[in-house]
Amino acid sequence: MAMKKILLTTLLATSVSVYGAQDFVVQDIQIEGLQRVTLGAALLKMPVRIGDSVDNQDVAEIIKALYTTGNFEDIKVLRDNNTLVVQVKERPTIASVSFSGNEAIKDEQLQQNLDASDVRVGEALDRTSLSNIEEGLEDFYYSVGKYNASVQAVITPLPRNRADLKFVFTEGVSAKIKQINFIGNEVFTDEELLGRFNLNVDVAWWNFLSDDKYQKQVLAGDIEALKSYYLDRGYLKFQVESTQVAISPDKKGVYITLGIDEGEPYTVEDVKFRGQLIGKEAAFAELVTFEPGDVYNGSAVTALEEGVKRILGEAGYAYPQVRTIPEFDEETNQVNLVINVEAGKRIYVRDIRFVGNNATKDEVLRREMRQMEGSWLNSKAIDTSKGRLNRLGFFETVDVQTVRVPGSDDQVDLVYSVKEANSGSINFGVGYGTESGISFQVGLQQDNFAGTGNRVGINAMMNDYQKNISLDYRDPYWTIDGVSLGGKIFYNEFEASEAGIVDYTNESYGASLTWGFPFDELNRFDLGVGYTHNKIGNVPTYDQAEQFAQSIGQPDGDIITSDFDINLAWTRNNLNRGYFPTAGNYQRASYKMTVPGSDAKYFKLQYDVRQYMPLTKKHEFTLLMRGRLGYGNGYGKTDGNDNLFPFYENYYAGGFSTLRGFGSNSAGPKAVYTNRSGSCGNNGCVTATDDAVGGNAVALASMELIFPTPFVSDEARNQIRTSAFLDAASVWDTEFKYRPGVDDPYYNDYSDPMNYRASYGVALQWMSPMGPLVFSVAKPIEIYEGDDEEFFTFTIGRTF
Repeated sequence: MAMKKILLTTLLATSVSVYGAQDFVVQDIQIEGLQRVTLGAALLKMPVRIGDSVDNQDVAEIIKALYTTGNFEDIKVLRDNNTLVVQVKERPTIASVSFSGNEAIKDEQLQQNLDASDVRVGEALDRTSLSNIEEGLEDFYYSVGKYNASVQAVITPLPRNRADLKFVFTEGVSAKIKQINFIGNEVFTDEELLGRFNLNVDVAWWNFLSDDKYQKQVLAGDIEALKSYYLDRGYLKFQVESTQVAISPDKKGVYITLGIDEGEPYTVEDVKFRGQLIGKEAAFAELVTFEPGDVYNGSAVTALEEGVKRILGEAGYAYPQVRTIPEFDEETNQVNLVINVEAGKRIYVRDIRFVGNNATKDEVLRREMRQMEGSWLNSKAIDTSKGRLNRLGFFETVDVQTVRVPGSDDQVDLVYSVKEANSGSINFGVGYGTESGISFQVGLQQDNFAGTGNRVGINAMMNDYQKNISLDYRDPYWTIDGVSLGGKIFYNEFEASEAGIVDYTNESYGASLTWGFPFDELNRFDLGVGYTHNKIGNVPTYDQAEQFAQSIGQPDGDIITSDFDINLAWTRNNLNRGYFPTAGNYQRASYKMTVPGSDAKYFKLQYDVRQYMPLTKKHEFTLLMRGRLGYGNGYGKTDGNDNLFPFYENYYAGGFSTLRGFGSNSAGPKAVYTNRSGSCGNNGCVTATDDAVGGNAVALASMELIFPTPFVSDEARNQIRTSAFLDAASVWDTEFKYRPGVDDPYYNDYSDPMNYRASYGVALQWMSPMGPLVFSVAKPIEIYEGDDEEFFTFTIGRTF
């Protein structure tokens, strides 16, 4: 910026006198050089008016006032007789702002920073602020170890006093840590202390939690981790006395030296509470994990403080202050811990509001609330309410804020902010496999129908092996107490041979009705009744199917069954959200049995579990463990024959939802035929084919590492999930009679559960506007003769 100047001139050919020689009374004011700023706006900022007497001090005030407006970069004040002449040079207007060479900082973040400094298109260009911005950005690069970085603001003048502004970045590379030294450590070795650091030297490629690139913020976090390490082992007076960061001459290497004072370890003599204990002394005492003589542990003390705050928060004291005051005995190296509690005022909830639920009705959210209006603020009830909203599956994110009521010191409002997800899906399914080819399905399901929270689904499927139409409905709050009511009607035509299963057809229809009863916040029980009519045509002649047909007294022709069933289920849902969960547990156990009098008398038991274990604090990396156990069999006898499990109810493995990398339903027992002609002897000739028949027992297991999707923004990561997985599955037939010595590549002991299959691969899930899309690439690592391998799958409408 040009230096501020007062021009003192003498125009000898006119009557202009030397300014400053004497005061004068202003009879006129002229401002020269205005282009963008109007004359009226400039005059309003002038501290001098016509008729005022002006001296040198007034001139200084004029210049100061005009500079303060931010519109001028050069100002001169002259006197022409009794006329005050102000010559100005306006700052150019910013015509455009652009960035070049920035990779570590996004354009959007840079623009936000510039907006905060009023550097935007249409504003006057302040060169002083540009210098400050350049320095601030370079400081940022230095903090992440890029010491060769530079930022330069390039100004290109344009006509009509405008300018293009371009920030040119030279980021360079981050300096690598060459050495980390500790001075003063005697109790723990350098290697033990370095094990606490995220910053490290010569990081292995597989150690994605560590980094050998210097970052100031990470170093600060590592120092805090080092303090915690010592505090957790009793070194209550541990200190980091000095931190030195030296840079190599080429600015590509960093040497870190930490001077520490370990101090002495302390043991805990006693723990006491004082202050506003609100009658909760006994509850506080139960939180104490220290026994006299135990080594001091900083994490345990922090957990104790948080536990005290939690108890106070559940009792309505929303803003407590809990502080631990150590009282040292230097002779014995013992410490008394005094937990000082300031509960503050009890807070009540005035109002609960919801923001962002454009499609979902307020009542759908309000009925999930466990914090009531008019009652005291309960932190546990608030978190429970948030968790219930997350598990609905209607929202991408749920946040809650506690807002103080103006003019009141004991009332707050709760504001739940939600971002609605696509709770409905168009189940237009497209699947592709190297063996199965392409299949299609169509349907519409809305889990939050018309914003009521009710589920309505109409699904139809038409492909090579199936024609299906179904209508289902569920009201999760059929009663005010949370008893749900649901029902389903369906019709299905199934061509097994086209589904990779041994050839038969099944024309079925039926209906079911289910009631759900909540037990507590996490557990619920379901009771259902149903009816199913099956007509099995082209009945297969393999051994397992023939045995079932004989067991129900229909050995010849079509098999027709009319079955009534009852089913019971228990569900426990502790997931942190229903939409791409990252933590928590889901379990479901179900039991189905056809009632006596049905044509097929059988039962099925199934248990499913999903466990999400976050590996990092922000849940960027999560380990998903999935499992399923299933078993079914017949019960009772018909005409003296033991009832068997229907072959059309068998479990299968293979495909997206069970065992990726294998063709749908193809992994497991195969069809076995016995030829009882005289030439085959008393036991008959045994042969097998590659047609899958499934089994009455199944065990599935999957381990999946969920990791951040590369090259995707943080906002998009709420809608996209990537993972690497290892799947394993076993399907077997407990009633199968294995005959050793059969020379057939497809014949195995199908009663052995250890004949498992396994695969590995990667998957991507995307919650698209038309419903979930899932892509997976998988490769079998344990496969049997007759199993179909499927490298790539693509599915719409289903996720894990």
